[in-house]
Amino acid sequence: MKIIDGIAYADNMEKHLNIVGVQPLDDYTLVVRFSTGEVKSYNCTHLLDTPAFKKLKDKNVFKSVYLDYGVPTWLNGEVDICTDTLYTQGSNATYEPVRDLA
Repeated sequence: MKIIDGIAYADNMEKHLNIVGVQPLDDYTLVVRFSTGEVKSYNCTHLLDTPAFKKLKDKNVFKSVYLDYGVPTWLNGEVDICTDTLYTQGSNATYEPVRDLA
């Protein structure tokens, strides 16, 4: 933690992470591109039996992911996943588009 002008800030201020791209894969993996240029993959399978993520078992729902203020989100904001979780628990990946999003 850092204190600047009497305000406490997290240590990672220099590396504020934003997600600038997200792509869902058929195996319930998200490929995310961060504002730092890093790309990571995060498999969501282990979340699908939890109450918060159960609706994402429907592959069409899972594939409907979109970014809302830089956060991967589903179902009009009903479900989202933390940027820090995707970054710290994700695996390094390369970005290879599997479908045209345009």
